[in-house]
Amino acid sequence: MSDPRSNPNRKANRTALACAGLVAGMTGLAFASVPLYDAFCKATGFDGTPIQGAAPRASASGAHADDSMIVRFDTNVSAGLPWAFRAETRKVEARLGETTTVFFQAKNTGSAPSTGIATFNVQPGLMGGYFVKVECFCFKEQTLQPGETMDFPVVFYIDPAMRQDSNTSHLSEMTLSYTYFASKNGAPATAALATTGDTGKKSNF
Repeated sequence: MSDPRSNPNRKANRTALACAGLVAGMTGLAFASVPLYDAFCKATGFDGTPIQGAAPRASASGAHADDSMIVRFDTNVSAGLPWAFRAETRKVEARLGETTTVFFQAKNTGSAPSTGIATFNVQPGLMGGYFVKVECFCFKEQTLQPGETMDFPVVFYIDPAMRQDSNTSHLSEMTLSYTYFASKNGAPATAALATTGDTGKKSNF
């Protein structure tokens, strides 16, 4: 009687199962990599991604009363979304460690309802770890009817610890940039832009 363990069919089946498991694992990792990378960026400020956090305690802010930064606002709309989008002001002077509120406004200039979702980043990118968003409309779907206008608040503060970082201690200005995209399955429809080379348009109204 032959040893079943030496059966080449059994070996082939085991090999096939192992390969299938490896493929399934790699596929799962690929799908998970995007949200994991997004979570990593939001937690660390990597690649100019502002950190999400609570408002600072006044007693723990550590900021000097006369220490501030100019924060500029940049707004864009992808070509696939018929919206106009702007900040209420082009810039503010924000004291380090204190919360600042700025409103943004979007308007559907098209003839049909449309849904948008905004992405964001800060420049210089090294400020991502010190720019903390307390409240933001980014990555939240918004549906506007034709001609409808909606206001969105952004509440943020700049961590005074930036002054102890030799890479950012000298900075006096930064830019917070938002881009609205058409929403596709709850995510920004950016794939089409990659194939057309369209990076969006400046938007004011």
